[in-house]
Amino acid sequence: MRDISLHVLDLAQNSVAAQASRVEISLAVDRPRDSLTLVIADDGRGMTKDFAQKALSPFATTRTTRKVGLGLPMMLERARAAGGGLTIESEPGKGAKVTVKMRLSHVDRPPLGDLDGTLLTLVLMAGDGLDYLIRLEGLGEPFELDTALVREALGGVPLSDPEASMWLKEALAEAAAPYKDADAIGAADLIREDYYENTSGTASHS
Repeated sequence: MRDISLHVLDLAQNSVAAQASRVEISLAVDRPRDSLTLVIADDGRGMTKDFAQKALSPFATTRTTRKVGLGLPMMLERARAAGGGLTIESEPGKGAKVTVKMRLSHVDRPPLGDLDGTLLTLVLMAGDGLDYLIRLEGLGEPFELDTALVREALGGVPLSDPEASMWLKEALAEAAAPYKDADAIGAADLIREDYYENTSGTASHS
């Protein structure tokens, strides 16, 4: 099963191909609502509604005219299998926003995979004209990393500098750890854990 981190990589590469200068990656987990939401937004060249619809079908056009590859239709298939879906908001010249929703506890929800490794790869591969805003929320402390601010703080030192890249690696690993733990335990177990915590708390007050 293809994991979510690989889909993040695919979708972010679509943004880069669309000549984006800023890409926002947001992952939100809501355990009480049993939901996982992934949002990839960029300020690239965008697309028409017609092209956005075609982008969700692997059979709509040939590769020579279709620049987004198979990432979007594959992500849509995974999201639907996990009780969710995928939407695209875009206009020519105004960027694009892809929102993916899945049931957190669904047996067919893909695992998160190497989330921090994927995010680190994207950040370190970004040239001077591309920045990422990364948000993780729902498990552990809310996390936000803006590479534009990091570049400013570094004062001209590249993100690929050994000390800077090590700091980025450790920060992303620490932020992603609770999400990896959730996958290790199993999403369904997390939901049951919440259920037993709530019911035991109710029982103790009865």
